[in-house]
Amino acid sequence: MFPVTTRRNRLQECDIHQILSNSRRRETLRVLNRSTGSITLRDLSELIAAIESGETPAPRNIRETVYISLHQTHLPKLDELGVLEYDCNRKLITLDEGAREVAQYMDVTTGHGITWGEYYRGLGVAGLCAVVASLSGVPVVEQIHPSLVASGFLAMFAASTAVQLWKFRGSLRRQFFG
Repeated sequence: MFPVTTRRNRLQECDIHQILSNSRRRETLRVLNRSTGSITLRDLSELIAAIESGETPAPRNIRETVYISLHQTHLPKLDELGVLEYDCNRKLITLDEGAREVAQYMDVTTGHGITWGEYYRGLGVAGLCAVVASLSGVPVVEQIHPSLVASGFLAMFAASTAVQLWKFRGSLRRQFFG
């Protein structure tokens, strides 16, 4: 199913698409990208089972199914491809070098289901329209100085960026500090 790839080689695009074709592998990578270090198989399987079932805690049979499929199939394959390190004896999972390559193909979304890119584009267009409206004499908006409008939107950009950086601090720490 997966071609043999050594950890020193870059992942092939087809490998990345195969990795991302499975929802449990995608959720595994999302959870690990948000974590600040390693995670146990039990914790990972409980989180994924809760997402799949929509219940917290998830029913036992779903937790067991997720645990077994991660342990027997998904984590060994992701380890083999160099996306994560899976210590099957200690049941401990940590992101590896290849995770960054896969992350480039994962469109990170906000809590509202839109991508961060869409969010920032929308915020930029809204800010531009508000500044133009202020300069053009649109009622109500004309009363606010354009530099104040622009400063408000820049503050929203800064706050949004801070939230995003905090949310993904684990993956950023790994990216910059190894």
